[in-house]
Amino acid sequence: MRMYDIIKNKRDGLSLSKEEIDYFVQAYTAGQIPDYQVSALLMTIYFQGMTNTESALLTQSMANSGKRIDLSAITGIKVDKHSTGGVGDTTTLILAPLVASLGVKVAKMSGRGLGHTGGTLDKLESFPHFSIEVSNERFIQLVNENHLAVIGQSDALAPADKLLYSLRDVTATVDSIPLIASSIMSKKLASGADALVLDVKTGSGAFMKSEADAITLAETMVAIGKENGLDTTAIISSMEEPLGHAVGNMLEIKEAIETLNGAGPEDLTKLSLTLGAHMVVKAKKAKTVEEAYIRLEENINNGKALAIFKKFIAAQGGDTSIFHEIEQYPKVTNIQKVEAATTGSIYSIDAEKVGKAAMILGAGRETKTDIIDLQVGVLVERKIGDPVHKGESLFTVYSNNEERTKRAILLLQEAIEIKDQAQASKLIKHVIQ
Repeated sequence: MRMYDIIKNKRDGLSLSKEEIDYFVQAYTAGQIPDYQVSALLMTIYFQGMTNTESALLTQSMANSGKRIDLSAITGIKVDKHSTGGVGDTTTLILAPLVASLGVKVAKMSGRGLGHTGGTLDKLESFPHFSIEVSNERFIQLVNENHLAVIGQSDALAPADKLLYSLRDVTATVDSIPLIASSIMSKKLASGADALVLDVKTGSGAFMKSEADAITLAETMVAIGKENGLDTTAIISSMEEPLGHAVGNMLEIKEAIETLNGAGPEDLTKLSLTLGAHMVVKAKKAKTVEEAYIRLEENINNGKALAIFKKFIAAQGGDTSIFHEIEQYPKVTNIQKVEAATTGSIYSIDAEKVGKAAMILGAGRETKTDIIDLQVGVLVERKIGDPVHKGESLFTVYSNNEERTKRAILLLQEAIEIKDQAQASKLIKHVIQ
């Protein structure tokens, strides 16, 4: 088999066979195919697309390129959740202990943030001494005992994806829906869960800016899951504005605790409950999404979900004193307000610009080697549709660097649009089974 023929077949619009896909994935992972040939194939996929069957085969081959996690020692149905990334997206910190409070087993492998989107591992490390380095045996033990554990993704997990993504990043082929879908789903397949709930974001702060593209991506990933025996549901949700109010690691931890105390923002609470309800049904802990939603609300109100969150943090070595001292956080040297320049209603908030402002402050990474400041960030004080008067606060900026503060404030001033009339913003747009 020759790579030349595989490139030519895809260039001419033919579907690639399992043998062709396995050959290029395995040989490239082994260093036997040069970058320029794989770059050519990625570009042909970008223009020609892939069928759902091809995407499923590519996903399976990428998942098989490294170690696949065996979670069979965990009793019950293991349900995973994945978000395509957004600004202020704290849902994992909320819904993981929330669904665990109903006995759902959550064995989660998460990543770090890059660019304007945050990473679950960075947020969890806001708890001093929290460890993401847990042996496989201890990981399984924690999930069996507490129903919940979160660790970092191993480099051995779908190594083909890491290689291909690096190449896509420098060949203008990142935004190819089949390649995005196979990248996400290969890691999910390799992670060993029995079922998966996807939160596919769309809007200014999302990777998928258009709703149509978000639907196509969601449908592709659900089809890949079905082809590979992974029970998958996708929720398409809005990222036209930051989710909740907090953008920044410690700020988001604080908001997660508030939400599990029943005092969280309406949108963050609703999305967490919706995603969680679908996870509960997949774990067969409730018959309907409506029943699961009600039971999850009850476990927020009675404190069970928050108790699971504390137990989870302590079990992985985290300092739980933060739960009792949360009002003292974030601890920064500089707090500034960004005020409204006019009176009216909030017409739009550019979520990506808010995320980039938080990144400038040090809450995110421009490159993978950047060191994060866990305390800094932005508090979004108004949501789309809210009335505002000239001089009222729109954002609170938490910073440890004066120059970074000035740059972030300029970006935040550009991020918000005030008009005479407000526009409606729908949070949950579609559910794709």
